[in-house]
Amino acid sequence: MVRQRRSQVNSENNRVDKGTNSSSSNGSNPINTKLIKNTSIFSYWKQIIVCVVLAIAICFGYMGYLETRVNTPLDDKKVVIRSGLDVPDVFWGTYRPGVYFGLKTRDPNSLVAGLMWYFPRRLKPGGDGIRHWCEQGDNLGKYGWLKHDGTNFGIQEIVDGYFKLTTSFVKRPGAKGGEWTARIAVNTMQGYKELKEEVSLIWYTALDEDTKGYIEPTNSATKLTGIRGQTSTLGEFTMKLTNHSGILEHESFLSTTAPGLHLLKETVISSLRLAQDSLNVARKIVLAGELRPMTEKKDPNFVAIQLTGRIPFVVDVIFETESFSNKQETLVGETYTKSLAWHESRFDEKFESKFKLRHKGFTDKQITFAQAALGNMIGGIGYFYGASVVQSVYTKEPVSYWRAPLYTAVPSRSFFPRGFLWDEGFHGLLISKWDLDLELDIMSHWFDLMNVEGWIPREQILGIEALAKVPSEFVVQWNTNANPPTFFLTIQSILNQYGSDLKDDEWNLLERLYPRLQAWFSWFNTTQKGNLPGSYRWRGRDQLGTRELNPKTLTSGLDDYPRASHPDENERHIDLYCWIAIAADTMAKLSKLLGRDGYRYERTAEFLKNNDLMDTLHWSEFAEIYADYGLHTDAVKLERPKPLPRSQNQNLEMYRVVLKKPEYRLVDSTFGYVSLFPFFLQILKPDSQKLEKILTNIRKPELLWTNYGLRSLSKSSPLYMKRNTEHDPPYWRGQIWINMNFLATRALFYYSNVDGPYKPLAKKIYKELRDNLINNVISQYYKSGYIWEQYNDKTGEGSGCRPFTGWTALTLLLMSETY
Repeated sequence: MVRQRRSQVNSENNRVDKGTNSSSSNGSNPINTKLIKNTSIFSYWKQIIVCVVLAIAICFGYMGYLETRVNTPLDDKKVVIRSGLDVPDVFWGTYRPGVYFGLKTRDPNSLVAGLMWYFPRRLKPGGDGIRHWCEQGDNLGKYGWLKHDGTNFGIQEIVDGYFKLTTSFVKRPGAKGGEWTARIAVNTMQGYKELKEEVSLIWYTALDEDTKGYIEPTNSATKLTGIRGQTSTLGEFTMKLTNHSGILEHESFLSTTAPGLHLLKETVISSLRLAQDSLNVARKIVLAGELRPMTEKKDPNFVAIQLTGRIPFVVDVIFETESFSNKQETLVGETYTKSLAWHESRFDEKFESKFKLRHKGFTDKQITFAQAALGNMIGGIGYFYGASVVQSVYTKEPVSYWRAPLYTAVPSRSFFPRGFLWDEGFHGLLISKWDLDLELDIMSHWFDLMNVEGWIPREQILGIEALAKVPSEFVVQWNTNANPPTFFLTIQSILNQYGSDLKDDEWNLLERLYPRLQAWFSWFNTTQKGNLPGSYRWRGRDQLGTRELNPKTLTSGLDDYPRASHPDENERHIDLYCWIAIAADTMAKLSKLLGRDGYRYERTAEFLKNNDLMDTLHWSEFAEIYADYGLHTDAVKLERPKPLPRSQNQNLEMYRVVLKKPEYRLVDSTFGYVSLFPFFLQILKPDSQKLEKILTNIRKPELLWTNYGLRSLSKSSPLYMKRNTEHDPPYWRGQIWINMNFLATRALFYYSNVDGPYKPLAKKIYKELRDNLINNVISQYYKSGYIWEQYNDKTGEGSGCRPFTGWTALTLLLMSETY
């Protein structure tokens, strides 16, 4: 029966189908025809909607992809392949350049140790007078490393009023990174009678929030002996404090939970107490002992021991791990003294073999300065771990970069205790001369911070200690913004100095580095290109601002150096043009040495180093200088708005007034460092008449020449020494900067040693400029106690921040003539 019903149904359906088909074919069923048309239209619109939805999904997906590019690593093939305990020689170090004296490991979650001090008689309310972080406001007479080899030892001198603290350390290799001893000697400055004043030293140990382990004070029956603890990397360890000489009058300790490594000093201040041992003894300032917040049940992450003594006295701090063998002699007392002297002697020998200053006839005083310049550069190397904050045009808000380490020198321990991309290329010129492996390690860490676009954030603010020293407006890094690619200068210098003498592991490192250098060059050559073939433009200038006399170009590294007054996309910058030319030339040479195809780099270098192209884009026949191009007028000034009658709380900040409409032109009324880049980077042909003009101009006192070096901006330029806003004093508008003067001296050395009609003139100016720079920097060092960020073009006095033993330390290379 079931089969019969199915058969009947099928038969009925067949008849219906046939009838329908028949009527459709002869037009006898218009209703069905309309239905088919409606069905087709519906299907058509359905396809349209599907396509639109799919396109929207693809668009959103692509936008999401673009959003993620800014914080996506280039790839997982890192340049740094050995870290932490795999490199035991540099595991421990003075890698906290922002504090006066501190040690940590090259470990993401390191145990840290450090020193604070104060004079109890002078301590002010709120803890004012406690020294910890390098602060310009402390107004110390001097501080800085006298010698530091980057690996095994260092000696630092700190002058605080009439008193001198000498801090030093010696490392001894071994398991778990080995052992070390730090010594703090407190004395009266030479020339002053002994002042039996008390000073309190606070030696501390701390764990950051991610470090697994514990720390606690240790004591004997009668006194504190030190600190012990354990971390996953170090295992069990001890820090023993011993009085090497002099008399300690009081000891106290603090064991508590600090809210972060950036608030250790504040934690100490909040714990200070007045105590009295007996009725006949004056009260003393002491640490509070065990302090556990009632609301928290956290183990202590901060232990500090205060030793108060009368000057002079010496304290040794001995760090040992559980792997320390009793058969070894502890680095303490006379054993430490002898070991330190041995390392000093080795340092002196290596220093002379590398730089040959004594052979060149420099005095002991000059060599002492030179060793301090190197020591401060090497002693200013830090190890940071954390994530930058970055942003692209595709992200609505700043996002976090990936967490990563950075091993880098810093420009200034007081003002810039963090990594800066273009500074580091200059630092590398000196560090690579002292220790090539050290510089390659630094460079490797920097290039591991490259994202998938080939971009490296120009300022690295990694970790809570680094972040605490940075104004909020400078924290976010934009992936459109560059910084001069000075690492190409470092590579160029390494290839020139070592060439085929590089060791196998050094060649292997360059092989790993090569793809990242390719990506970096490509990023520059695409994102920073201008509108005309061969032109380049720094991004990041404020096109809408009205407060600045001339919008800053932070990305160029030359900050307020005058550019076109009205930034737009038609600008072209001569200094960036030259940087790209040198980058291409360096890539071509490196490609050849590595056996890679460098044809495109050779062609790019050949194209950009063509002086005819450079002249077409940047040479001013009127002013006879190289110049930027853009929308510009010199007729600008800062003016304060007139207050409205009876108005309250007006913003009366000065703003820019444009007195003459800008026009597209070469910015040839401005002559200074930027104008010299074809000369600085040796792109100008030795027989070019434009070279003669540049040599003549730099020697004119009414333009750039001074007895202390070349000023950054000509005295004839409209913005010479002009404030950029009412709050921003001139920065690159006349002051003498040593990195640019180094490039100038290096160029003069080159042009005085290649055949050309201007060889004698270059040689004469070379000798004069080199002598002026060396004499002034050394003179100011002994007058002020510091190496400075910049120097006054009228007096030669140091200015800006101090100590600035970043690129100012290149004075040593001027002395040794190793370019």
